[in-house]
Amino acid sequence: MNRDRLLFAAPALACAALIGYGYYLQYFDSQDPCPLCLVQRGFYYGILLVFAVAAMHFPGRTGRRLYCSAAIVLALGGFGIAARQVWLQHLPADQVPACGPDLYFMVENFPLGRMLEKLFMGSGQCAEVTWRFLGLSIAEWSLACFVALALYALWLGLVPGRRQRLQRNL
Repeated sequence: MNRDRLLFAAPALACAALIGYGYYLQYFDSQDPCPLCLVQRGFYYGILLVFAVAAMHFPGRTGRRLYCSAAIVLALGGFGIAARQVWLQHLPADQVPACGPDLYFMVENFPLGRMLEKLFMGSGQCAEVTWRFLGLSIAEWSLACFVALALYALWLGLVPGRRQRLQRNL
């Protein structure tokens, strides 16, 4: 495996690890994900898919920039959701929205517009902090990971790949 493929595979593996740890917390540590957590998980899946396809494709300059742009858009979307959840977690207790239905119930019973509105408003469940590592909640760690993934994709899109270096040397 060459260096460029590894550069695309590394963030895909990082996303897989983050998703895997989310499932570990859900199924073995009884940390049920809130609706905003599930949406963030979806963004991690999207970033994983983009980088995994890029690693298999071994793109040229244009493809490299397209893949990295897609990853940046997904990372910024995840950042927005994580930022909303962090904001909810830092609200005073009397301002936290009431708990609402879970995501599965909303998908099955609400029209799309209402579901998205309820989802992005967040709920009391999204404001609960039941797990911390080094003083940061899951949402705060997720926020940092989305920033790191966006910056990495930006760097990867700007650095010339092996194909470009070989073409310059010819």
